[in-house]
Amino acid sequence: MTNHLMRLFLSAAYVLLIASMTHAQEASQSQNTPAVSSIVDQWRYLLKRPTPRWTASDFDDSNWLEGDGGFGTVDTPNSRVGTIWEGQHIWLRKNVELSTVPKQPALWIYHDEDAEVYINGAQVAKLAGYTTQYTSVPLIGEAATAIATGRNVMAVHCEQRTGGQFIDVHLYDAANGVPKLPKPERSKFPFRSELFTQWGADVTAENAWTEYPRPQLRRDQWRNLNGEWDYAITDEVQATPPSTWDGTFLVPFSLESKLGGVQRLLDSSEAIWYHRTFDHDSTDGERQMLNFEAVDYECEVWINGTSVGTHRGGCTPFSFDVTDALKSGSNDLIVRVEDDTEGFQLNGKQSITPRGIWYTQVSGIWQTVWMEAVPMQSIDDLKISTDAKTGSIQVQAITSQRANVRVRIKVGDQVVGTGGSSDGGPIKASISNAKLWSPSSPHLYDIEVTLLDASGKEVDRVESYAGIRDVGKSTDDSGNVHFTLNGNKIFHWGPLDQGWWPDGLLTPPSDEAMLFDIEWLKAAGFNMIRKHIKVEPRRYYYHCDRLGMMVWQDQVSGGTNPPWTRLQPDPQDAAWPLEAHEQFMIEFEAMISTLENHPSIVVWTPFNEAWGQHQTIEVGKWTQQRDPSRSVNIASGGNFWPVGDVVDHHEYPHPGFPFDRGEGGRFDGFIKVVGEFGGHGYPVQGHLWDSNRRNWGYGGLPQNEAEYKDRYATSIRMLTDLQAQGIAAGVYTQTTDVEGEINGLMTYDRKVIKIPAEELAELHKALFNSN
Repeated sequence: MTNHLMRLFLSAAYVLLIASMTHAQEASQSQNTPAVSSIVDQWRYLLKRPTPRWTASDFDDSNWLEGDGGFGTVDTPNSRVGTIWEGQHIWLRKNVELSTVPKQPALWIYHDEDAEVYINGAQVAKLAGYTTQYTSVPLIGEAATAIATGRNVMAVHCEQRTGGQFIDVHLYDAANGVPKLPKPERSKFPFRSELFTQWGADVTAENAWTEYPRPQLRRDQWRNLNGEWDYAITDEVQATPPSTWDGTFLVPFSLESKLGGVQRLLDSSEAIWYHRTFDHDSTDGERQMLNFEAVDYECEVWINGTSVGTHRGGCTPFSFDVTDALKSGSNDLIVRVEDDTEGFQLNGKQSITPRGIWYTQVSGIWQTVWMEAVPMQSIDDLKISTDAKTGSIQVQAITSQRANVRVRIKVGDQVVGTGGSSDGGPIKASISNAKLWSPSSPHLYDIEVTLLDASGKEVDRVESYAGIRDVGKSTDDSGNVHFTLNGNKIFHWGPLDQGWWPDGLLTPPSDEAMLFDIEWLKAAGFNMIRKHIKVEPRRYYYHCDRLGMMVWQDQVSGGTNPPWTRLQPDPQDAAWPLEAHEQFMIEFEAMISTLENHPSIVVWTPFNEAWGQHQTIEVGKWTQQRDPSRSVNIASGGNFWPVGDVVDHHEYPHPGFPFDRGEGGRFDGFIKVVGEFGGHGYPVQGHLWDSNRRNWGYGGLPQNEAEYKDRYATSIRMLTDLQAQGIAAGVYTQTTDVEGEINGLMTYDRKVIKIPAEELAELHKALFNSN
């Protein structure tokens, strides 16, 4: 919290003044004497100035927001936050029922900062400045006479100007000692912004994510199970489906999202249940696969009362063979999900207390659910690799049993390469005058893979594609290491892209919406996207493949952190339990396995800014061995260990790099990059997630649009200077505003572009002059 230590010192005098009043009360509390019969934590609140009569007992506050006290930011010392408040002003009202008037009425209050307190319309306290803990304010004289038996209305106004913030007030009888406040109730509802994207406004149960979700292993026949599902929220101990449902829910959007239709926070002590029916006609010789593109976080699935499988991990696809559980006619599908969000669970930027760079949690199904019929003998997966030097594509079909496989490589209707295998081994097809994949020429080859039985009869066929390209690195005459693509030096220039949406949260409102971001970034002169702490739907990477956009793919973070020493010598790792590390690796492997065929992905990033950074050398070496075809950026902006290919520094607002920390050759042989910089904020009224909070950007907010654009141009000039010193890549924060962060190149709802794509493309040309 900004300057809070200084504020602790400055408030000491105030604390000493009240110490004599509270000493006797605290002694009474130590004898376990009850202070009050109950604590009232339920408030009505408003973040915009109310009408003048807001303190009156008969004032109608029914249209005010509801929340549990106290109100403020979670990092404020000694506070008990029930509702997040990050704005400049807050107005509060609550009812306090009294059977008798207190003998020594007092307020038990923590105010940061100035606070005015009213009881039944009469002002009983006006407190300047702030406290750093709860203090007692006796009510004497006219202030005491405002209190009556029965219903009392307490009204409070608090103003906040700098640093952390918190307000909480309770009426109590000082004769019984100070009250012992309970742990505040967590709100059941996320912040409900009015922001909506143009695509979200068009979403219906009929058109919610109707595209085939697996572009690199396509079949013609499939069934989309997105749409309206029943849902219920129960205690986590309940292991059987509920007898009644709470309502309906739009899959594939999360429980907390606006598009899901519920906007409810799932507590770690709860489970969410989903239910729907679907018709099925049994067919001999086929298996029925039930596919989930992503469910956050642990789930179990039942078909007609039979458990068909469980899964743990919130970001990658999985499937179950449900053939034996199905019946002809109507079938019942039930999914149960638990989501702890924090702890060692990999959760990325989700938080149970969203603020700053941490956002609304996402629970349950959040990507497409679908079914597909496959032959009893089938192609279950493909592993595709390419070689730019030989112009070849290698395909290995992962099959349910050993079989004959045939591969055809095509451009349109023209077959340009063929191959086959009778033992399930990889098939390599060379292509004459092969066209290589690059951002400037994203050529893709279509692939047709056929599975044959012993008689040569086709039993399964899938379609896929590949881009032929090689990722590498080279060293120039000055000893600086650069990225290469197909043997040519290439400067990687892209935005930090978090993939959050005001209406869908982690789920884009539609495929079209997701495509809009990529196309706009391409038009703005970027050749790379750093996909930050999120795994997107598989179609995202398909669009990057066909449009020619390189991707740095982050692993999703979680767990405990070591001290963040950045690029200093002698880094530390966090100590993780073995089980937590094993789950991290399971989810990391699942991400790589899911995405490794996409030519657009050129860098894997296991860690970011020391978030959950542990066993760095082991994780880095594993990643290099698992996929030697890509570069490894072991810890973007995190603690540097000598493993992988990249040394990555973050610096805000303008880019920089601590070259001096490479003394003794620590950075020799590594590609030097500025993995995050910028974050220049610019608020656009009417397009803010919450206009009442402190919306922020790095380095403070500019006075006007001209200053904002000048800051951006200055950062580009500085990055160009760093490029001349050997910096091989830059990542600008960020594509869009996200909740309280207003440092996007466009607003969170994508309705306002802060700098036109043409202007950005012109500015960015300087970064590619040396390539």
